[in-house]
Amino acid sequence: MKTLAKLPVTIVTGFLGSGKTTLLRHMLDNAQGRRIAVIVNEFGELGIDGEILKQCSIGCTEEEASGRVYELANGCLCCTVQEEFFPVMRELVARRGDLDHILIETSGLALPKPLVQAFQWPEIRSACTVDAVITVVDSPAVAAGTFAAFPDQVDAQRKLDPNLDHESPLHELFADQLSSADLVILNKADLINPEDLARVRLEVAEELPPAVKVIEASNGRLPLDVLIGLGAGSEEHIDGRHSHHDHHHEGEDDHDHDAFDSISIELPQADESLLLDALTQLVVKHGILRVKGFAAIPNKPMRLLIQGVGTRFDKHFDRKWNAEEARITRLVLIGQELDAAAIEAQLRAALSV
Repeated sequence: MKTLAKLPVTIVTGFLGSGKTTLLRHMLDNAQGRRIAVIVNEFGELGIDGEILKQCSIGCTEEEASGRVYELANGCLCCTVQEEFFPVMRELVARRGDLDHILIETSGLALPKPLVQAFQWPEIRSACTVDAVITVVDSPAVAAGTFAAFPDQVDAQRKLDPNLDHESPLHELFADQLSSADLVILNKADLINPEDLARVRLEVAEELPPAVKVIEASNGRLPLDVLIGLGAGSEEHIDGRHSHHDHHHEGEDDHDHDAFDSISIELPQADESLLLDALTQLVVKHGILRVKGFAAIPNKPMRLLIQGVGTRFDKHFDRKWNAEEARITRLVLIGQELDAAAIEAQLRAALSV
């Protein structure tokens, strides 16, 4: 009986808005015949990231594509591995003769180390290996002296909440995402000047083991051979990687992200400029970290994909509306201590809907 080789797994991590989903979409669009399964860990109720990835041309029918994208929507992977991650991996292990690679996108608030340690479990370890942990960095944000929108506000709110004494400051979370990396991508390198990019490289390198490579990219566009086939075997050495949160996982796992709220909003069709202006105002007023979703624009046959980090928004028309689907705007807003009712009311008032 032929023994199957271990199935390689790439874990893509990085903070909110760093470009993880864009990187995965680029990898799937350039799969070159590889049979790739995708696990998407969403923070929020809507399967926005999974829906984005399903638009990739990965050489399978819509039904097959839907079956290959696993959306874990009730928390970060490091918190839910026993409840959701293990059954999904067991299913993929059973199908590993039909697969060439697994890609896992963690949420922007996830700690990668516990996820990599899950690959030490005998049932997974015998069938899979972590080919690499790739950490995606928002280069312009780091160049601006931070790594996400409004970190000072988030940290200030965290420190004022007595129920969040176990919650990580965001700079520690960012450092832990780097400390687990086998490859770091300085993404959005085209949006900053060479001097600032060099400074970002030095700052990031301070958090990395010496052997970890750092490469630059724009929109995650890198050759697939640079991203997979690294053979890092990360599960073998992850225990030796320092993490600010190691003590949280020695006993009962008390790491959670309750401080971060995810608001899902559905709206009718809206004028594009009015919608973006309204979202920008909400971001400034409420310290919203992340906006993502799809918008229905009047008289446009295609839906508008919107992804925002702070007040910086990227948008493009990604596909035509299907005849059977409702032309509605669906958005996810991620932040801390968000008043869902007030935010939705303000957004509707700004759009007069």
